[in-house]
Amino acid sequence: MDLRFHDTPPTDAEREAVDAFLGEPPDGWTGGPREARDAHTAAGGQDARDQRHLLLPVLHAVQERVGWISPGALNHICRRLTVPPADAWGVATFYALFPTTERPPRVVHVCDDIACRDRGGEALCAALEKEVGPAGAVIPDANATWMRSPCLGLCDHSPAAFLTQAGTEPLERLAGPITTGDVVSMVHHGPDAPLPERVPIPQAGDPTLRLLRRVDVADPTNLDEYRAHGGYAPLRRALTLGPVGVIREVTESKLAGRGGAAFPTGRKWDAVARQPARPHYVVCNADESEPGTFKDRVLMEGDPFAVIEAMTIAAFATGAEQGFIYLRGEYPVARERLHHAIDTARDRGFLGDGILGTDFSFDIEIRKGAGAYICGEETAIFNSIEGYRGEPRNKPPFPVESGLFGCPTLINNVETLVNVLEVLRIGGPAYATIGTRGSTGTRLFCLSGSVTRPGVYEVEHGTTLRDLVTRAGGVADGRPLQAILLGGAAGSFVTPADLDLPLTFEDVRTAGVTLGSGVVMLFDDRADLPATLARIAAFFRDESCGQCVPCRVGTVRQQEVLARLAVGRPHGSVATELVLLDNIARAMKDASICGLGQTAANAVESAITRLGLYRTESAS
Repeated sequence: MDLRFHDTPPTDAEREAVDAFLGEPPDGWTGGPREARDAHTAAGGQDARDQRHLLLPVLHAVQERVGWISPGALNHICRRLTVPPADAWGVATFYALFPTTERPPRVVHVCDDIACRDRGGEALCAALEKEVGPAGAVIPDANATWMRSPCLGLCDHSPAAFLTQAGTEPLERLAGPITTGDVVSMVHHGPDAPLPERVPIPQAGDPTLRLLRRVDVADPTNLDEYRAHGGYAPLRRALTLGPVGVIREVTESKLAGRGGAAFPTGRKWDAVARQPARPHYVVCNADESEPGTFKDRVLMEGDPFAVIEAMTIAAFATGAEQGFIYLRGEYPVARERLHHAIDTARDRGFLGDGILGTDFSFDIEIRKGAGAYICGEETAIFNSIEGYRGEPRNKPPFPVESGLFGCPTLINNVETLVNVLEVLRIGGPAYATIGTRGSTGTRLFCLSGSVTRPGVYEVEHGTTLRDLVTRAGGVADGRPLQAILLGGAAGSFVTPADLDLPLTFEDVRTAGVTLGSGVVMLFDDRADLPATLARIAAFFRDESCGQCVPCRVGTVRQQEVLARLAVGRPHGSVATELVLLDNIARAMKDASICGLGQTAANAVESAITRLGLYRTESAS
């Protein structure tokens, strides 16, 4: 693909998909000012160049209709949006869920990432290769294919698979735990394949729950039931307190961000509210793609109105009129329920113009991601929404000053936002008494791997790792515990000797590890940790956006070293390879633009220093 259009025309189906989403081509520009910050309002006769932000959703429209992005479809999209072909090609090829070579309309993505591998995912993939053929090969009698996939966010029901069916009535299904027979059925029968039912969260109905109290108890599609369980009382209190009062409550709660950085939420909200530039935006980061993380999916599927209410409160406090939920592309149930919640809230006066009879107006739009881990980084989300490659931006300026469309932007993840409802329900000072002095409130942890009862668990900060594992039934099958991955693929390994570690920001910092995205993944004595490390390294190599040299080259070199060590074929001695790994890690940490490169070696380093992996070979 180059700067010029190709001669390939779109098919009728591709043209219909694009025009159905964008509307019929306008006769011409109707005049008036055009500013990038107003791009989200582009519609009707407004100049096409102000619709660049529609590139990602229109690519989804074509993908859902025909199953791949052809040169003809891309030509038509580029002409409609006046985007250079090379530019659009760069965006389309950035995302894993947008194939640019022809693919069957039905695809089954089978997870082979670390949690699913530990629960038989690799053996399942090997069985599929024998039964239906290699990954990526077309299965003629089914007009389908299957592919290996990174983490699908269903680690509590691993091994997992994600079915996509393109056509006039596209379908997506996320299912687990699945067997080889389930995948074969999905390949041949698509949406008609019987799939396992999800089980409720382990703590469903526990009266002490705060964030999870409605999940698997109340009907997530029923607004009246949501209100009967306390829903929208926090918004009414916020409207009474006023923006300054809301921010004061959040600040007094000492709520810290739950996305990994643990930045004080009240300080961030106040910084956005004080910005004189307009408009302001609120973005909910719902693109959790960290291997082992699934807490936000559980909240969005089980309590979608809570996400909408929390965003509305955030908008009221910071002076925003427009919000975006950047949602992971592999979460079809969450997307359906959030869409329903938005439409229902708007119909009932909780969203849109004049909320609850006031002069406050706010609305929300969902933007579907397309399979890019890097888009969990806050500035990469902005680029993706605006219709560019999801590459992180240099900071400063920070999002509170210049974020989405160059405007002041508040961005929080799902768990952080839902915590605000509890802050307003009981008051900031009362919230600050929960947990510890330095880590207030409750925290959601994602337990997976070799654990008896995997799932999302809500506990107060200060709960020990041992107590959390015990609540989940301990190690599955009573096996000895070998290691725990804390914080996700970008987190750190700890040993059974660390089980009495209190789960607080201050305690894990002192211990030299991190809570990260709340991952607690157990590995018993049967786990192949070298293979797990090699898979983590391969994940970061694949997910690096390639923008900066330290990460682009470092993740490749790290993966190569670990692949050699995993098969026992080091270049030179093991000690030489470990020195090389250390040098690579230092370079990535010191010079990478964003957190992906800066944390890509964390798990590797901890496995070597804490677990002693490869140290025996090095000494010998």
